[in-house]
Amino acid sequence: MKYILALDQGTTSSRAILFDHAGSIQGVAQKEFPQLFPKPGWVEHDADAIWSSQWEVVQDVLKSTGIQAREIAAIGITNQRETTLVWDRKTGRPIYNAIVWQDRRTAAQCDVLKRNGLEKTIRQKTGLVIDAYFSATKIAWILKHVPGAKARARRGELAFGTVDSWLVWNLTGGRVHATDASNASRTMVYNLHTGDWDKTLLDLFGIPLSMMPEVRASSDHYGDATLDSVPIAIAGIAGDQQAALFGQVCHRAGMVKNTYGTGCFMLMNTGNKPIVSKNNLLSTVAWRVGGRTEFALEGSIFIAGAVVQWLRDGLGLIRNSSEIEALAGSVADTGGVYLVPAFAGLGAPHWDPYARGILAGLTRGTTAGHIARAALEGIAYQVKDVLDAMQRDAGVRLKELRVDGGACANNLLMQFQADMLGVPVVRPKVSETTALGAAYLAGLAVGFWTDQKDIAEQWQTDRRFQPTFTASRRTALHRGWARALERSKGWIDA
Repeated sequence: MKYILALDQGTTSSRAILFDHAGSIQGVAQKEFPQLFPKPGWVEHDADAIWSSQWEVVQDVLKSTGIQAREIAAIGITNQRETTLVWDRKTGRPIYNAIVWQDRRTAAQCDVLKRNGLEKTIRQKTGLVIDAYFSATKIAWILKHVPGAKARARRGELAFGTVDSWLVWNLTGGRVHATDASNASRTMVYNLHTGDWDKTLLDLFGIPLSMMPEVRASSDHYGDATLDSVPIAIAGIAGDQQAALFGQVCHRAGMVKNTYGTGCFMLMNTGNKPIVSKNNLLSTVAWRVGGRTEFALEGSIFIAGAVVQWLRDGLGLIRNSSEIEALAGSVADTGGVYLVPAFAGLGAPHWDPYARGILAGLTRGTTAGHIARAALEGIAYQVKDVLDAMQRDAGVRLKELRVDGGACANNLLMQFQADMLGVPVVRPKVSETTALGAAYLAGLAVGFWTDQKDIAEQWQTDRRFQPTFTASRRTALHRGWARALERSKGWIDA
């Protein structure tokens, strides 16, 4: 067996990637699926489209590479987190669309929880702030608004899962209902200290325990999928950002990575104890491997690469996302323009669900190039805000930032990121670290790789971006960002 198959189920597309023992990519297949926006602030996916697109790319990658199912040692899964699915256990049919992590429909419910003084309890138990981002209020919404759902849930007829659980259920023909600790820790009903579902929190949200998947290790044999009549072990699962942390070989406390995807997600490994943030970051499970649970501090930015999609689809400034760097590079700077992409509210460290996007500093001389550059710089400013909070929480000064995700291929963005942080930004040779992390976790479970040291030796640098800005220039630029950011907050009424 020569390969590990990684299933990378993301917010806008499903991918299948084949890795060999050296951690090199041997084949990739990708398929986008529709984004559904039923109302302002609502974001949904067709659960069947998630599954069908994922299964289709599995077939495509095998066909395009000529690799046989019998050559695959294991399957690893990584997925968009917090996105919430509820389905009928008997039929396997979803009772409602998947409610996506970006969805803000339960913001008012979260406000009620805060007014009732539950913030401290939920943060202490789960490491999370109260926000519509997480799964708990999404589950409660489905149970309340789908006719008969609450009664069916009480009778044990319904199953909840994040996307990893949905894929495992379908891959195993409904035989396995499970999740890993990293995904469980994103639901707002998982207790970081007990390592399992918290009955008090489940009762608070009106969620029966019978709905919940079994919480397993991130590197474990979950069950078998069948490809071309060949049983293959599903042996690794991690939420996309934790998988990227593992794939970036941030195995030691204090190491940090940032993923530039639809959103932006920075994680710092904090070792075997969760750090409770004092700066509005999240404490989360990084992974559970070999009986040991490791934790991370996380800063979640809701809109990063998605702002480029908006420039393409919403404004028509570019035809392909790859054109953004050339357009942004057509001007020397933004001409004083700032773009705050708070299209889905603001995540860490602000946590304002009522913020909305702001384009500030426009003049008659503003061009498409200035707006494109402001969009890229807006991503980097958000990352700086999160890193500043993270360094205050951990009491350490970052030495370098390891980066991955689609937008890390943008050299202009990466250079500006290094300039604004004042530390080197390091891009690895294999930028698909999310899928690679899932592959590593699966491979460890079946002995494809010996241990984490074996994996760490594979990591290599592609390019190192050194900061060039003076401290005064960095401060001046960030001051303008802070002014625009402040104007975006509380834009819509609660």
